[in-house]
Amino acid sequence: MSKLRIGMPKGSLQEATFNLFKKAGWDFRVSTRSYQPVVDDDELEPVLLRAQEIPRYIAAGVLDVGLTGHDNVVESGADVQEVAELIYSKATSRPYRWVLAVPSDSPIQGPKDLQGKRVSTELVNLTKNYLAKHGVTADVEFSWGATEVKVSQGLVDAIVEGTETGSTLAAHGLKIIDTLLESTTRLVVNKTAWADDWKRTKIENIALLLQGALDADTLVGLKMNCAKENLDAVTKLLSSLRKPTVSPLDEDGWVALETIIPEKTVRMVVPALRRAGAQGLVEYPLNKVIY
Repeated sequence: MSKLRIGMPKGSLQEATFNLFKKAGWDFRVSTRSYQPVVDDDELEPVLLRAQEIPRYIAAGVLDVGLTGHDNVVESGADVQEVAELIYSKATSRPYRWVLAVPSDSPIQGPKDLQGKRVSTELVNLTKNYLAKHGVTADVEFSWGATEVKVSQGLVDAIVEGTETGSTLAAHGLKIIDTLLESTTRLVVNKTAWADDWKRTKIENIALLLQGALDADTLVGLKMNCAKENLDAVTKLLSSLRKPTVSPLDEDGWVALETIIPEKTVRMVVPALRRAGAQGLVEYPLNKVIY
């Protein structure tokens, strides 16, 4: 039997990734003492790795496909192909930004001011390339963590750090002066695997269902009945992917409607529908929406 070897990110993204796959149709499980997940699909062979390592193992052909950040692909320089963007953070849909930050009272205003300075970051290659692009020579050192503290304590002059909102940087008395990279989670494949018909079809199926699960996350289904005389007023209130499905009921003069709407609009739309004559309104969650 053909198998697809897939890298799953261990760490902060692990639980969210497993939950997303479960919604898409795959049940991944791993014990707390194991790095070897199991999945209810004999065609998949999962491997649990730090997201930073996944691109180079895919490029080497050890893995066929995996989920990792675009920032990890850029930092590694791995020759891989990104085939899908998957934004599945519950907290925010904003990309993860890698920014250049300095103390709020620092005279540094831009990259040119970093000449001869010391910069701390987890993404050394990205930072060196950024500085080279601006014709700047600086001492770029790898940070094992707590990067914000290093600049606030005067150990370095600037940092390149990842952030979603910038609130943590501001809390440490830092200001953002430039953005080097915006990153989201990507489905990344080995180019040889992508050229294999069976593996490509399997990967495309996974990407389709993962995206369908993500798209469904912000939508709900809505069912209702209404008298034909109120149909125009009711349908004008519905903002759906397509026109709502309308079916006749056994009772003369009545129809059933079914549609999909953004979950955040329910609290406004449902009361308006009720006032327009809709009855028996039922809201239900969705697992996947395939466009």
